[in-house]
Amino acid sequence: MSLIDDADAAASGPLSESGGRWLRVAAAQLGGVARHEPRSSVVDRLIAMMRQAASADVELIVFPELALTTFFPRWYVEGEPDLDLDWFYESEMPGPDTQPLFDEAKALGIGFCLGYAELTPPDEDGRRHRYNTQILVERDGTIVGKYRKVHLPGHREHEPWREFQHLERRYFEPGDDFPTWRAFGGVVGMAICNDRRWPETYRALALGGAELILIGYNTPIHYAPDPSQNALQSFHSHLVMQAGAYQNGAFVVGVAKGGTEEGVESLADSCIIAPSGRIIALTAHTGDEVAFADIDLELCRNYKETLFQFDRYRRPEAYGVLTERRGPVSPPPLPET
Repeated sequence: MSLIDDADAAASGPLSESGGRWLRVAAAQLGGVARHEPRSSVVDRLIAMMRQAASADVELIVFPELALTTFFPRWYVEGEPDLDLDWFYESEMPGPDTQPLFDEAKALGIGFCLGYAELTPPDEDGRRHRYNTQILVERDGTIVGKYRKVHLPGHREHEPWREFQHLERRYFEPGDDFPTWRAFGGVVGMAICNDRRWPETYRALALGGAELILIGYNTPIHYAPDPSQNALQSFHSHLVMQAGAYQNGAFVVGVAKGGTEEGVESLADSCIIAPSGRIIALTAHTGDEVAFADIDLELCRNYKETLFQFDRYRRPEAYGVLTERRGPVSPPPLPET
């Protein structure tokens, strides 16, 4: 479905001299993936949505974070011998199980963005590295770029008081940059789940010229450290992505693995957001679903060359605290009187 309206479509007029750079993009939301569901089953689901999108002339389809497996960081593996951790990681991309997705994309002439758990080949010290990764694939089936999640949430050790674990900091290493690539007629960047909550993510990507930011996520409805936030999960998710789109003059595509997965209810509400900050496409259900919109990348100029003209208005010399300090430092207390 497409919910783009006249206000966002017409807004590309004043600064656009080329007639627009239109792209039909889709958010391909997944429902839950079972713990032992084979890769082939998940890939078949992805291909089904890819074919649905291609039948609507979509040129780029975006899949969620860790799309090929269940969200395995919810389990603490020590003392659980039936859970083979390495099974959840991809040691090559494409591999035998994922090659059909690349083949179908090439045959259909549709690009895609895919999140998965990456296990690298041994480095010169013989060490293999694990990342929460997302790739961008062009319409000819070639990998354009790879992004590794920077903002890893959760914890490292077993916390039995939780209803379920969130052990991303145990099972992944963090990435260290926010690259961008020229693809699909514009400049594209990627982010993953918790990255979307941090304004630095969008600003770093925008400083790399990003006009289109693709974000996959797995977000449990229940937030153990502060359950009062449970009812606000959808609001918070949309809030940060809408703000990031507007403040950086970029389209944002946010895609969930939603519904109930291994007993854990997760946020759906996948969406496509215009540089105005307005949601222009939104999923209606919590399972496998495709939502799409026609976007004009020229619309980004209306924000990048006016209110958010970085080279004119930004003051990096005043922002030193952003890179010099990791946590807050409060001013000294007032003197006693």
